[in-house]
Amino acid sequence: MTLCVKRLPLALLVSMALFGAPVQAAKKPAPAPVAVQAEAEPVILDPFEPVNRGVFFFNEVFDAVITTPVKFLYKTLLPDPLRRGIGNVFDNLDDVYIGVNHGLQGRGNLAGNDFARVLINTSIGLGGLFDVASDMGLAKGKGDYGVTLGVWGVGPGPYLVLPVLGVSTLRDTVGRGLRIASDPRTYLEPVPGYSLTGAEYVHVRSTNSATEDLISSSSLDKYRFTRSLFLQRREALINAAKQSN
Repeated sequence: MTLCVKRLPLALLVSMALFGAPVQAAKKPAPAPVAVQAEAEPVILDPFEPVNRGVFFFNEVFDAVITTPVKFLYKTLLPDPLRRGIGNVFDNLDDVYIGVNHGLQGRGNLAGNDFARVLINTSIGLGGLFDVASDMGLAKGKGDYGVTLGVWGVGPGPYLVLPVLGVSTLRDTVGRGLRIASDPRTYLEPVPGYSLTGAEYVHVRSTNSATEDLISSSSLDKYRFTRSLFLQRREALINAAKQSN
């Protein structure tokens, strides 16, 4: 699920300004003197690595001091069925944006599946508390504005690490800004708006705890390992979307 953070006008403006800058193309190797040429490895564009590493370290400290204790309280105080219901509500909202992006990508059949999920889970599933649609065979899709921009041919741009939000690229940061602008929570009063956003953040981080622990225990350089996993996953999502058109 895509996280949304309210009111980041400066960050959004900076992202939009940088978005217009040229992006370096991946260099291809010289032709090999054999019949079959090796495929070019994708170039990781990380010109801000020193700054990114600083933000990455800040996020690690923030997680240790703030996020991890809150996640512990969330999982300890709330029973699993309640946490699952909270996650289903956020997933139901996310299905709206996934459907919109599938439509923008020209994948009408998937968009229909997404909006059918919203209709069923909002009505029969009591506002999304229960994922009835999955039980009926309507699988949850994947997609966001960053993937849509990639399908449209927009390059990823520089790799970025955002405070608290984590890893991203310039393209995905712009996509995140589009999500913020189109999210109703952005226009709520501060208390309910920030509360809903914070609840989603804690739920998502709690759900992904096992994966985060695996990354921490599997790498000598967590920064590079996380960067590689993120970029590979985003590229796979975009390639899958292109191939299905």
